[in-house]
Amino acid sequence: METFIVTLVFFAAFILLMAVGYIVAGKRIKGSCGGMNNLVTAEDGKERCSICGISYEEQVEQGCAEEN
Repeated sequence: METFIVTLVFFAAFILLMAVGYIVAGKRIKGSCGGMNNLVTAEDGKERCSICGISYEEQVEQGCAEEN
């Protein structure tokens, strides 16, 4: 039972620290749609995500991807 309580306190503290980091930084959590491996070349010649269809340039504009 002692191990369970210690583990529970550890996870609660970790979640609290993540929440404080989110509040201080003010950044939204972003997904990656699977990363660069899911880019396919569309008919317009742009590389687009095979999952959501957004081009890499649009992802950079929206802040979803970092510019190289």
